[in-house]
Amino acid sequence: MKIVNWLESGAPERRAALARPVMQARADVNERVRDIIATVRRDGDRALFDYTTRFDGVSLEQLACPPAEFAAARAALTPQQHQALERAVANVEKFHAAQQLAPLSLETEAGVRCERVTRPIGAVGLYVPAGSAPLPSAVIMSAVPARLAGCPQRVLCTPPARDGKANPAVLVAAQLCGIDTAFKVGGAQAVAALAYGTASVPKVAKIFGPGNAWVTAAKQLVAADPEGAACDLPAGPSEVLVIADDSARAEFVAADLLAQAEHDPQSQAILVTPSQALADAVVAAVAEQTRGLSRKAILEHSLAASRCIVVPDIITAIAVSNDYAPEHLILTVREPRQWLDRIINAGSIFLGEWTPEPMGDYCSGTNHVLPTYGYARAYSGLSLLDFSKRITVQELSPAGLKGLGPVAATLAHLEGLDAHAAAVERRLAVLDHAS
Repeated sequence: MKIVNWLESGAPERRAALARPVMQARADVNERVRDIIATVRRDGDRALFDYTTRFDGVSLEQLACPPAEFAAARAALTPQQHQALERAVANVEKFHAAQQLAPLSLETEAGVRCERVTRPIGAVGLYVPAGSAPLPSAVIMSAVPARLAGCPQRVLCTPPARDGKANPAVLVAAQLCGIDTAFKVGGAQAVAALAYGTASVPKVAKIFGPGNAWVTAAKQLVAADPEGAACDLPAGPSEVLVIADDSARAEFVAADLLAQAEHDPQSQAILVTPSQALADAVVAAVAEQTRGLSRKAILEHSLAASRCIVVPDIITAIAVSNDYAPEHLILTVREPRQWLDRIINAGSIFLGEWTPEPMGDYCSGTNHVLPTYGYARAYSGLSLLDFSKRITVQELSPAGLKGLGPVAATLAHLEGLDAHAAAVERRLAVLDHAS
């Protein structure tokens, strides 16, 4: 990891220190994904079987996981693994259940009542990748709030392994979250199937879940199509920024950086600290800990784009962090909570040396689906609200319309929309005549 001195760096060097790796963007990705989407729309299940053979290297007889496969998945996990999944589900459920919105109803003026009601999205698609690291945690983070929101149809898609089976932990997590139907479909073709429907895979209104460049491109394309499906939030490679002072343990900071850097070659890990000694110790600890990790090949790439930035003080460190807008922000400093109000841009914040980021990934209760690549400046992480719609309601009494109607008519005339004005004025005329 490269060490950058913030005070000694000019504007170009500072921009370079906070520059994210260029996301995988071959010129033909979008065009090839368009072809996949068009083929799935035209050929339905047949296209899904063909793409599964081509991309996943397995020929399936059916797309849906049969009950026997769910039973085998349960048998494949140890009691300890079952208990860990159950405890994670319970905590995520507890935190997200508290996010329920109460109905809103008030009179803005006498006889003018405004309300807001919440309704679940009717059908949601939950995509769970299963490449080098199958993600049962991704099931929990989308399936739990979908169930709590009351979404009546929850459709899960996940790629099969070479043996034609879905990952056992993914299936067990799905069942713990109330899902008994899963389709062994991955990649852009799964997004297309969820967005437009096939004979086997139901069409949904919104698609959730992480994925590679192909999945991301497919989600963006179907979200731009009125006949397609909305998607959860913009996503890029995973990232973490750690703000640490001289009280931090270098081994902990290094472990936090590596925990995110191992996700993907495009992942990024940044340390911002006022302590040169800590920066030096963390660089050494990262090198030492990397040698014992199984994903060294990925880490070689991601660490090349990672940085240790030495700043004069914690206030500057927070300013750097707010500018970067990290997906995950860890505050490993003395009295970390005192700095919380200064944090403006972050997907999720982890306070203190005893709060490693993987706790949020798996089981603390918060959601790990977060805005990356700087989108934390404007987007929030996934929550219960993302699985529902807020609908406003208004109701006016005759007296309410008589009192407020002239305001609407005046504003309509101001905008040159006389039909708008007439819709109000005709009613006012009837009320005036009746009186």
